[in-house]
Amino acid sequence: MKDIANLRITLSELDDMLVNCMRCGMCQSVCPVFRDSMLEGDVARGKLVLIDSLAKRMIDSPGEVKDRLDNCLLCGSCEANCPSGVKVMDIFIKARIVLTNYMGLSPAKKAIFRGTLVHPRFFNGLVSMGSKFQGIMTSEADSFLGTSCSKIMSPLIGDRHFMPLAKRPFRKDHSGIDSGKGTANIRVAFYPGCVVDKMLPQVGHAVIKALEHHGCGIYLPKKQACCGIPSLASGDEESAIKLLKQNLKAFSKGNYDVLVTPCATCTSTIKKLWPKIAAQISPEAEKKAQRISDRTMDISEFLVKHFDVDLSAHAASGKKKVVTWHDPCHLKKSIGVSAEPRAILKGLPGYEFVEMNEADYCCGNGGSFNLQHYDTSSRIGSRKRDNIIASGADVVTTGCPACMMQMTDMLSQAHDNVAVKHVIELYADAL
Repeated sequence: MKDIANLRITLSELDDMLVNCMRCGMCQSVCPVFRDSMLEGDVARGKLVLIDSLAKRMIDSPGEVKDRLDNCLLCGSCEANCPSGVKVMDIFIKARIVLTNYMGLSPAKKAIFRGTLVHPRFFNGLVSMGSKFQGIMTSEADSFLGTSCSKIMSPLIGDRHFMPLAKRPFRKDHSGIDSGKGTANIRVAFYPGCVVDKMLPQVGHAVIKALEHHGCGIYLPKKQACCGIPSLASGDEESAIKLLKQNLKAFSKGNYDVLVTPCATCTSTIKKLWPKIAAQISPEAEKKAQRISDRTMDISEFLVKHFDVDLSAHAASGKKKVVTWHDPCHLKKSIGVSAEPRAILKGLPGYEFVEMNEADYCCGNGGSFNLQHYDTSSRIGSRKRDNIIASGADVVTTGCPACMMQMTDMLSQAHDNVAVKHVIELYADAL
């Protein structure tokens, strides 16, 4: 009876959130999935109509409803361009939670989220083991970009070119740091995120180098867990709550001034979703999450707002490399950060910054969307690849590890010799 009562409350909350949608169709012009399929059901307006009758449709055809709602990148383009201010992302996530509670998680997702992800020590050990034996099932795809492919696993992963797991994760070199304020009189908590830790440790090392260069004290607690967005995107609120409890325990102890991340998705999740998830735990947990949210910044935003990042005076002679920038959806559309990384790039010695066309158009990764809808994901990604090549860039940079994975895949499959870097990597190299 309690579950039925909770379901009624959640459906009522969804009804209240849907009131502002005027069905104007402005979301059509910015939705990457709709532009690919041209199907009304794939655009936000179509999904909101579906959610408007969610209670009935859940009984009639829950599987069909789930498929429709899952065919979304959660990029936030629709919400960022909605003239009525509809909180589309909140609605979509809440609707996915309702459906998951009604239908249950698939055995595979239950094993991944509840059996693995919520147990960081086990998860880390499993990934470390995978990194040691990945060579058995993979082969080199592109030596320039460092990608791999796997004919053995192609029935599961398709023909994608993927970045291999790091031989040595970031946490093996940096974990449990707890220094003072530093010469800059500012103490920074660092949340690297799963992909940086396990696949792109060089990004984490670059953050540490930049913080130390500017005299920041660093707080890097052990026992950090996933930010929870993979679970939430699949409607698994239970796992998201367990992960948040672990992170609140880790980050509520340190007396720090700001928390930085090099992952746009993690930054957005911490700032916008952690307080909402914490409200399901307790008022105290919500206050803790809100305090963390208020202090959280993207690494490029932090550096630009606190320090002089213009390194152009140290420019070396010789031909400059062309660098361009891709706006991660969760960075620009979700938390409004776009000028800061460009400021860093424009001040880099040895580089000429060139703006690419449609810099803020979604790359098509979307986390689990890339796994479930790879054909659509790769077609959207190919559009991004074309814009990168048209810019004439030697290097494409971004502020999101998932975007880096997607662009690397697209460029690798096209045999393009364009390096893919996080903006903090280039900045740290120039120091």
